[in-house]
Amino acid sequence: MEFNTKLIHGGTSIDETTGGMSVPIHMATTFQQKKIGESKYDYSRSGNPTREAVEELIADLEGGDAGLAFASGSAAINAIFSLFSAGDHFVVGNDVYGGTFRLIDGVLKRFGMTFTVVDTRDLSAVEQAITAKTKAIYLETPTNPLLRVTDIEAVAQIARQHDLLSIIDNTFSSPYIQRPLEFGVDIVIHSASKYLGGHSDVIGGLVVAKGDKLAEDLKYLQNAIGGILSPHDSWLLQRGMKTLGLRMRAHLQNAEAVFNYLSKQQLVSKIYYPGDPDNPDFNTAKKQMNGFGGMISFELQEGLDPKEFVEQLQVITVAESLGAVESLIEIPALMTHGSIPREIRLTNGIQDELIRLSVGVEDINDLLADLEQSFNHLKGN
Repeated sequence: MEFNTKLIHGGTSIDETTGGMSVPIHMATTFQQKKIGESKYDYSRSGNPTREAVEELIADLEGGDAGLAFASGSAAINAIFSLFSAGDHFVVGNDVYGGTFRLIDGVLKRFGMTFTVVDTRDLSAVEQAITAKTKAIYLETPTNPLLRVTDIEAVAQIARQHDLLSIIDNTFSSPYIQRPLEFGVDIVIHSASKYLGGHSDVIGGLVVAKGDKLAEDLKYLQNAIGGILSPHDSWLLQRGMKTLGLRMRAHLQNAEAVFNYLSKQQLVSKIYYPGDPDNPDFNTAKKQMNGFGGMISFELQEGLDPKEFVEQLQVITVAESLGAVESLIEIPALMTHGSIPREIRLTNGIQDELIRLSVGVEDINDLLADLEQSFNHLKGN
């Protein structure tokens, strides 16, 4: 079954009881047991038919052995790190979502876990960071917000050689663009609020695992910790995922047009976009991605105020999210990555003038006109 067909018919897509073309929202928290211990469901935290449908769908799309749905992307990440213990060490990418940094720096370190931050594109740096206590390599690709692209297959191979788990946050791509498990990765994470949901109306996190043992361990943690996705949000998410292919094609087309426009804009000093032929990660992106994504980050010329620029926009919305049908724009230093100390942000390349744009599916002429009028405002025209 091809990917776009799998979006519609993958997992549990039809209600087995009625034949309904939409899986019902099963709000029941408790389920009858006609014989003790023989029921499929007992308590909704442990298993729910609506949540199970979206978990089966994401497992099909990513090619994994099990999918798990959580109340948020952060809840999903926390559950994954709960696989490990005090004293365990991790190699982590140096350009991760601010919420991931917050979880690591403000919570997990207090439980005795240790972390070495590296640019995961530098495979020798990844190797050198591994110690006798290292348990996993954790990264995003493309990264947030600088859209750096790591060679997934190479990192997965390093992890296998050292008997480590490889964990990749695939939020910026979605399985439409890349499927890390196919390159040997063990665990994939999604903030399902982004491209998978796609409509700015659901918070959720998805995890896909390869291997029965790892899948069972994560299911145990999902039940034990209890940060599960609600039935209503599970239904919304599955509905959104059915149109992922249609939306992604529009995102990709619009993003390429916005990149071409920004490339000619004199007030822009630097553009971060995997599809830029001058990007050092371009060949890696071509190798493992089906398209270059709908995200673009760019820096204004030094001295220009990014806040003034984004607040002048009329069609593109200033908001802290991405992957929605609406185009969304933000300033990482003030918004999504504001929890990271400035000296660390600057070391990692996140400048104060950096702007992150999630290109939506609006008419491209309206998006370009909106950017143009905002640039003209900065020029004083």
